Amino acid sequence: MIAAAYKALAQILSPPFRRVLWKAVGLALLLVVIAGVALHRLLVWLAGLGEGWADAALGPAFDTPLMLLVWGISIAAGLGILLGSIFLMPAVTSFVASFFVDEIAELVERAHYPADAPGRPVPMGRSLLEGLKTAALAVGVYLVAVPFLLFGGLGAILFFVAAAYLLSREYFELAAMRFRSPAEAKTLRKQHAGAVFAAGFFIAALVSIPIVNLITPLFGMAMMVHLHKQLAGPRVELIEPERRAALR
Repeated sequence: MIAAAYKALAQILSPPFRRVLWKAVGLALLLVVIAGVALHRLLVWLAGLGEGWADAALGPAFDTPLMLLVWGISIAAGLGILLGSIFLMPAVTSFVASFFVDEIAELVERAHYPADAPGRPVPMGRSLLEGLKTAALAVGVYLVAVPFLLFGGLGAILFFVAAAYLLSREYFELAAMRFRSPAEAKTLRKQHAGAVFAAGFFIAALVSIPIVNLITPLFGMAMMVHLHKQLAGPRVELIEPERRAALR
């Protein structure tokens, strides 16, 4: 898996990968900004709503303290969203990866495995579904981990381990689905669960670094293409199209 991680990192800065990188980074930033602005507006609106209720209950004498409290909450909400964007990156990168899985995989296969049969593109609906499921799970883990941040960093550990599991599972199965049915991809992952999960720590380490985590979709998918080749054998045979359609 170290070799797979090294190959993935080495290829990220190649010209073909850079073209995908700019598209992935642009989409990831757009999603983070939209989510951050929407969440900030929601929190400010809730704070204003609470101010109106408190003003009606306490009277005009408390107008200034309440206004200062709302300002403080708004600033805290902004800082919290900035910090939260780090924890939400696994969800964002999972969704972003859905749009570029085949483009990334094809570049890796062409550069490193030219003698092997190329994989077939994963249907966009399937890749989007996998990305959305992983993103939803990542958000759920984030919400669970936040309260534990107050207990000696337990929340950060929980976030890191969960990110390793969720992202490794998604990227490996998407890489495997280029050569086998979704059911077979899941079975292969379970057969090599330890290796796939361990590889996920490389992805989790990357996604934990602000700014650098924007390349996670490229690194994660490229790494899992290499890992899938190592675990499944150098010449993966494609299943018949009819059988593949029947197994979906």
